[in-house]
Amino acid sequence: MSVVESTSVDTLTGTGTRRTATVPAAAPAPAAKPVPQRTDPSARYTISEVAALTGLSAHTLRWYERIGLMPHVDRSHTGQRRFTPRDLDWLTFVGKLRTTGMAVSDMVRYAELIREGDHTHAERRALLEGTRNHVVERIAELQDALSMLDLKIDHYQSIFGGTAS
Repeated sequence: MSVVESTSVDTLTGTGTRRTATVPAAAPAPAAKPVPQRTDPSARYTISEVAALTGLSAHTLRWYERIGLMPHVDRSHTGQRRFTPRDLDWLTFVGKLRTTGMAVSDMVRYAELIREGDHTHAERRALLEGTRNHVVERIAELQDALSMLDLKIDHYQSIFGGTAS
């Protein structure tokens, strides 16, 4: 939880109010579950185990691989996918990118750049910086919306009394 302060000015009366609200610091990605600590780098996970660990469906994991969002996934001698702890770390990162609203095509491009090698660092950084800028803009929009809600809540509180949330 974090404390957010906002100042609202009623445009009709010109009076201002300062509110403090406790809001969640950050919301987790809707579909992603925390990936447990993996101490064995040689561990291998089946697609159903990865689905259970990440909250992603097996269909989504196959789709990620098909569109190039997942790096090469090893296969067993019977052809079953065998995910590594590194694959799980990548899926956690992809989940964070999804939370930012990054387009799937940009995520795929980012994955392609990684596979192309170190000479793509500048382009990777540019993709991430662009996404970061969009996140900052969205946070500002949400803070503005929060201020408007606070203003309306204050208005109703002044009419009907009671305590602010």
